[in-house]
Amino acid sequence: MEQSSSATNGVATAPGCSINEEWIGRTAVISVSGVLDMLTSPQLEAAISAALQKNPTALVVDLTDVDFLASAGMGVLVSARDQTAGTTGFAVVASGPATSRPLKLVGLAEVVGLYPTLDEARAALGE
Repeated sequence: MEQSSSATNGVATAPGCSINEEWIGRTAVISVSGVLDMLTSPQLEAAISAALQKNPTALVVDLTDVDFLASAGMGVLVSARDQTAGTTGFAVVASGPATSRPLKLVGLAEVVGLYPTLDEARAALGE
């Protein structure tokens, strides 16, 4: 498995949230930190769309550093999973009460492909 990062691109977002795009081989990793709510989820949606335009073999949304995940953020994850269905692998990294718990409570953990670490997500996607 290729481990090198070929590019990193910070994306300016709304206050309280930052989004970063990193590539590991042909896998795009979108890392989010801070608050993911109705004000910041459009930036995540834009970052996902931009990454998908580069034709990755897989897309991982890493929510490890998210402090609050609102339903708007969950909606972006479902939409991204729908966009990638059948063409690009998709996974979400989340652990802890602020991220994985809400995804599990509303039944989205299985829908979006939830993993506790980036390494586990990449392994599940065959990366």
